[in-house]
Order: sequence, then C-alpha cells, then structure tokens
Amino acid sequence: MNRLPEPPPSAATVTRSGPLTWVQQWHWFERTVPAPRRVNPTPLADHCHVPPPATVADVHAALAALTARHEALRTTVDPLRPVQHVHRADWAPLPVDHVDVRAVDADTLDAATAALAARPIDPERNPPWRARVLLEAGRPRAVLLAAHHVVIDGWGLAVLINQLHDQLRGVGAPAEASVQHPLDTVAAQPVERARAAEREWLTRLAGNPTGVLAPFGGTDDGAGRHRLQHRSAGAYADLTRVARRHRVSPEVVMLAALAHDVTTRTGELRFLASVVVSNRARAALRNSVGVRALTVPVQIDLRPGAAFGEVVASVAAASSAAYRHGQWRPAELVAAQARMDRHRGVVTVPTIEYNCYSWPRDYLVPGYLAPAQYAPPDGSATWIRSTPDEPCDTLYVDLGLDAGVVTLDVTVGDHLLDAGQAVALPVRLCAFLRALADGAECPVPARPPAPAASGWWRSPQGWVCPARVEAVLRGHPGVLDVTVAPSGDAAGEGEPHLVARARTAPGATPDDLHRHVLDHLDEVPGIAAPGRYVLSPAGPWSDRSRTATTGAGTPRVPSRPPATGAERALAAAVAAVAPGDPPDGSSDSPDAVDMNRCLADHGVTLVAVPRLLALLHRFGFTGIASDELAGTASLGHLATALEPSPPRAHRGGDTSP
Repeated sequence: MNRLPEPPPSAATVTRSGPLTWVQQWHWFERTVPAPRRVNPTPLADHCHVPPPATVADVHAALAALTARHEALRTTVDPLRPVQHVHRADWAPLPVDHVDVRAVDADTLDAATAALAARPIDPERNPPWRARVLLEAGRPRAVLLAAHHVVIDGWGLAVLINQLHDQLRGVGAPAEASVQHPLDTVAAQPVERARAAEREWLTRLAGNPTGVLAPFGGTDDGAGRHRLQHRSAGAYADLTRVARRHRVSPEVVMLAALAHDVTTRTGELRFLASVVVSNRARAALRNSVGVRALTVPVQIDLRPGAAFGEVVASVAAASSAAYRHGQWRPAELVAAQARMDRHRGVVTVPTIEYNCYSWPRDYLVPGYLAPAQYAPPDGSATWIRSTPDEPCDTLYVDLGLDAGVVTLDVTVGDHLLDAGQAVALPVRLCAFLRALADGAECPVPARPPAPAASGWWRSPQGWVCPARVEAVLRGHPGVLDVTVAPSGDAAGEGEPHLVARARTAPGATPDDLHRHVLDHLDEVPGIAAPGRYVLSPAGPWSDRSRTATTGAGTPRVPSRPPATGAERALAAAVAAVAPGDPPDGSSDSPDAVDMNRCLADHGVTLVAVPRLLALLHRFGFTGIASDELAGTASLGHLATALEPSPPRAHRGGDTSP
C-alpha cells in the first residue's frame, strides 16, 4: 500500500484566507476534543463503486478535477485561531493510495471504509480529505473517501461522492459555473440574525423541561451507549404514504412519530428536538461540499387527544420556525447556554437529537445481528460495535432513506433505554407507521402515564433522581448523612423544588455543597442541583438546623481568587483570552479571576479554548480536555485536574504548543 503524502504548508500557496463560518467554529473546536468524546464522527467517510471501464488514471483525473473545482478540498485551518486558508489547486499531491483486495463485496467495503476513517486527518497541514482506491485483479472497483468535518460536512461528502461517480461515468460537471466556498458567504451573514437566533435558542431551552427521557427506563447503572441500525423496506412505503397524505416531507413525519413516542412513554407534552439540516436550500449551495449543515432547535408542543394529523402539522410548523433561525454563532451560543445552565443549576439536554441523513453509516465497523429475542419482525436490527465511553443523556435517531429502505440509526445511553428497549424503539416506530398508513388516527394519550422507572421526581426543570443527588452530596468531605426530598407545591411553598438536608461535620458550608453539586453536573448524568440546602451540625437532628437560603432560589456562590499554582496558571490563561484588557500573560501575576465561576461566566467562548490550552501548556500545565472547559464546572474544580507538563528534550528550532 502506498504511503499518503504529507506536504508541509506554505504561505506561498495560499490564495486567500478568512474566518471560519459560525457553523465551522463548532467543528474547529471539536477537533480538539479527545476522540472518544466527540459527538460528530471525524473524519467522515463513505464510498462509491467505480463504473467500468474507468481506470486508475481516470480516478486520479476525476479527483484532480474535483480538487480544482472545490476550494474546500484545498483548505487548511489555523490551529489556534478560527481562520481558514485556501491553497492553489496544485499545492499538494493528491492524497490517494491504493489497496489490493480479493473481492469488493459489502463486507470488504465496510471494513475498508472503516479502516480509512480510522486514519487521522491533519486539517492544519494537509488536505482535509483522503481517498483510497480498492483494486480487484488490478482494476479499480471502488473509491473510498474520508473528509475532516471542520472543512467538509456529511452532506458535502455525499455531494462529492456523487460528483466523483458522475465524472467516472462521463457525466459533466454541475450547471453552476462556480461552487461557493464558506468564505464567499461569511461576510454576508448578518450579525443581527445570528444574535436573534441565539436569543431564540436560549428562549426555547429556558422554556423547556430537561432530561424528560430520564424515566424511559433502562438500568440504573448504565455504563455505556447502545448503537444499532434498523432497516425496513415496508416502513419506506408506509412513510411515503403518510407523508403524501399529510403533504409534508417523510423527515417531518418521522420526527412527529418520535415526538408521539416520547409523549406516550413519558407523558411530556413539551420538549425540544435538536434537528440537523443541510442548510442548502438555495440552488447556488446545492453543490457545495463545504461545512453548511447545522443544528436547529425544534420546539415540540403537543395537545392531549390530538390526532396524528395535528401532531404532524405542529411539528412541521415548529420545524419551519426553527429553520429561519439557522445562522447563529456556535461559540457564543454554547457559552451562553453553559452560563444559563449554571445559573439555573441544571444541565439542559434536548430530548431528541434528530438527523435526517443517516450518520453513522457504512464507514463504521461492521456490526452483528441483534440477539434472537430482539429480532424485529420486519427488516434487520444490526448492532454497531463501539467502545462504551459514557452514557448518552439524549436519544439520537438518524433517518436514512436509501433505495426504498428506511434506515434508523439509534444511539442511546443504557440508563435511558436498555438493550431490549433500544431495539424495540425502531420496531415500534415502524409498527406505528404501518398503523398510520392503514388509516389509524393514533391520538396523543389524554392522560400522562406513570414514569417508566421508579425513583424519579418531576421538577419544573425536568426529571430528577433524588437518590443520585444524595450520592453526589455524600461524596463531599464532611457530609455524614443526607436526605433529598421534593418540597414546595405540596407544602404550600410555591414552585416545587428539592430540599437536601445534610448532617455535616464542622466546617462544611452550604456554599461548599452547592459548588460540589455544580462541579459534578457534567459527571453524573441525571443530576439536577437542588434549589436550597438545609444543614445541621454533626450530632442528632435538632432545631439547630439552619437554612442556607430563603425561598427556592439558588445559593449565591461567593467570589474566590486563585490560590494554588495550578489555579493561578488557569486564571492567567482565562484572563488572557477573556474579553477586555489582558494581563501581562504571566502565571506569576494573573488578574483577579473568580475560581468559583465557570469559563462561560468570564465571557470566554469556544473559539478561545485552543489558545487557552496553549497558554496553559506554556505555563507548564496540562490535564484539561477542551470539552471540559465547555461545561459548567468551576475553574477551581478544573484546576484540580491540572498537572505539570512532562519535560521535553530540546531538539532545536521553534516548537509550538
């Protein structure tokens, strides 16, 4: 197998540069996240067959033509700033290699595409894509393509593969004379529209319950995530019939079916769906391979007793409203959301993550059939092997409509749906479509069902597991005993909330416990911080108990300056990248930074995280992952994870962190 070229970047090859778009910013940040924690697969990968009588030379010529046509294929990104550089078409050799195989069958294609996807792509120095030609008896039979998400999105990869296949068949290029690069439109994106979109998103989040999937069921000690793929040809015909009847797209029908299922299982009538759209409605953008796909918040509001036709109309209207707010700034949005979450004392999680283009797809490691007891009556359920990392707090459902088959990819944490429930979900959705196609109205249940799992309490912000809150509080030093119970409306005290009564050793304060819960919100799924704490000194329960706060408000966390060397280094890095006048850049004399606040409280956005990590490295510390900085943990909590950087031998020349 040939070795892929790795050309060094050269400023002389750059034809133009500019900022990353708001959509690209998220993927630019995400490339710094450790691979097991990434939400989006990086790199993306897929394949196409080579039509006869095309040769290897024809494949190379087609890839060279696509490189000349699409600037995204010759774009690199800056490692520390959200900036992209477009290079000349001949700036680097084509990143193509060849592999001999016995036969290009489905299993070989899946395994080879997975192997190519597993190879990292460096979008800072090299072309953001690579190709591999599968040779059978010396003749090209398939071309595999992988692309980095910061420059090319999933829809863009599909466009690229389609154009490659057309070119190999002798079909000409698209009618558009030019293909728009994100740099062509970044200046035209109105800032006010982005700010309006941020306000719209945050308003929707603030008005929704959180964690409504928590009482779905599953096991209490969920230790990973399930991934499965369900295919059904019968569901394709049913979905098409229902969509035509209600005059909406099949994608809207499936989202409405998901919403109906969530309401039926949980009794929730109002929740969020986070929907990925291609953002290529305009004709000029349909052949763009650049990053344009984005996520929009779709507010689901259902009425008890409503027939499915009303559900579809409601979801369609909500989708249209959400798509109008598609041009926000992800970095600022995520920071604002984290700030809001911290102030509310909860972690906001959309109920459904919904993607109308089926990812993950064939590039994943080939799966295996589900156990016999989970075998669906129509189609196949294929488990996709993946290493359990941490539970999913959201139900991910990806819809694919390919060659007359409905493909549903489901990813869910074990604490939400166990193995049997995860397999039953797509089977139930397909049966629901069959009933709708046969004329059933399938009204929304008039009465909410009982929670599907015991031990959960419905707070105004969402579902809470008091036992898990108790477990977190018991983990704080000095806490001897804890009871967590609902209070508020039942006691005539207004809005319901949780009250934690803790028996503590001397020295433990309500503020300490409050910070402890906040610092664990991202680490213990399903935890919502209680609104107040009632503590008593060590010893028998007595009237000496004191209330930390009055009412149901969250205790105010006092300001705390950095104390240790690690805290001073983190404070200096935060002050250097935060808006306003930076300090002198030394960890010996950082500005006053509140270590009891999270990064978002200081106005630091995602685009500044790579520079912040570089400064920490310069100050001699490591140990914090970029996704941890995007959460709600306090700076003091993050500083405890810092450790001195290992010494490196000087090899001469300049090195970058």
